[in-house]
Amino acid sequence: MIHLSRLFTASATAVLLASAASAKDDLTLAMQLEPPHLDPTSAAAGAIDSVLYANVFEGLTRFDRNGAVIPGLAKSWEISQDGLTYTFTLNAGVTFHDGTTMDAEDVKFTLDRIGAQESANAQKALYAAIDQVTVIDPTTVEVKLSEPNGNMLFNLAWGDAVIVASESIANIKQSPIGTGAFKFDNWTQGDKIELTRNDDYWGTPAKLTAVTFKFISDPTAAFSAMMAEDIDVFSGFPAPENLPQFEADPRFQVLVGSSEGETILSTNNKQPPFDNVLVREALAHAIDRQAIIDGAMFGYGTPIGTHFAPHNPDYVDLIGLSTYDPEKSKALLAEAGLPDGFETTLFLPPPSYARRGGEIIAAQLAQVGITAKITNVEWAQWLESVFKGKNFGLTIVSHTEPMDIGIYANPDYYFQYDNAEVQELIAKFNVESDPEMRSTILGDAQRKISEDYVNGYLFQLAFPTVAKAGVEGLWENQPTQANDLTAVSWSE
Repeated sequence: MIHLSRLFTASATAVLLASAASAKDDLTLAMQLEPPHLDPTSAAAGAIDSVLYANVFEGLTRFDRNGAVIPGLAKSWEISQDGLTYTFTLNAGVTFHDGTTMDAEDVKFTLDRIGAQESANAQKALYAAIDQVTVIDPTTVEVKLSEPNGNMLFNLAWGDAVIVASESIANIKQSPIGTGAFKFDNWTQGDKIELTRNDDYWGTPAKLTAVTFKFISDPTAAFSAMMAEDIDVFSGFPAPENLPQFEADPRFQVLVGSSEGETILSTNNKQPPFDNVLVREALAHAIDRQAIIDGAMFGYGTPIGTHFAPHNPDYVDLIGLSTYDPEKSKALLAEAGLPDGFETTLFLPPPSYARRGGEIIAAQLAQVGITAKITNVEWAQWLESVFKGKNFGLTIVSHTEPMDIGIYANPDYYFQYDNAEVQELIAKFNVESDPEMRSTILGDAQRKISEDYVNGYLFQLAFPTVAKAGVEGLWENQPTQANDLTAVSWSE
């Protein structure tokens, strides 16, 4: 006699076991830009953080999905009453992926390396107040500042300050070794980077066993790859015109979040005629922001009038200073001694906002007599010739670093704006601890750079992500440029 209940139980168990065996535990995520190398502490390319932040590398502090600063490798800290001494207590038992111990010596090495004269750290100025780093014991490190800096915990959460080791620094650009929940496995340049789960991770282990980052720069190819389900997620999907099609398809989910990306028409303030504020103001009034958002981003984007995120509570709406007014633009050019306009360069890196937006902007500038000669460049070329070489008239780029208005206090930054008043404002902001005073200073800084028309402020970049319906735990917003996959999994 066959016992039906036992037969059913055995069958159900077999089904569950088969289901468990076939449960997906890896993920392929595509993004548009490939990193130029894999050291986040020595380059400005946000694509490095997009792959490695939180996944492979960790800092003393870190940003969570909402942009809050939370403990990272440091489990706690104390700040002296005068604001000059930070004492960090590190998590015990942390190891790098090569098995070596992460301790206070590595923190000292990392912070000293950032401040070294030969440092290539893109945000070196953020850490200029660090005067001395002292190892107290393996899990305690003391950081002394030359002056108070109310942003220090925030700055230490950037990808530029992740903790690295002296033992592995020589090969970091090709074989990064961090402390994170995933380990670097392989980089097939021009195609993909593969990570595997770190089974010896000191914190909460990742749910995925393996992650592949694919690089697909062409928007049409991105759409095709996603529709064919060759990839599981496309982070920062580059073809916003296709989003309604994905939203209507039950195979997919669409997340449209905000980013820290101020998209700007960057202007070389030292190159004539852009060294004349009248010309920069003329540039601002020649631009129709909404036409760019509609034409290049299919409506995804928020117009801005200064270099600050609209979702930040300290944002000041200054769009009125640079309204679209071609006739005013022509009058300003005439006042500047350029009644017939002029010719300049417009370098466009690969992202869609730049390539598509650049075509629209060039057409708008032509209407007031400014001929912008477009040159499309790859990301590595942009970093070398524009960012480092400062060899440009105009370019379009989205600055994705969080609350990075401090770059306007650095006259050596690539758009070469040198203003003592702004430098003084940012210096005051860095040492101020009173929240109301900090807000006032931020407002004054936003107004000054807007009134000086340092750059053409376009829009805050929306961040659309397309994913298969079963993916859970993705970040919707981008409080920093990152694809943190440490809590991502597939639904049951």
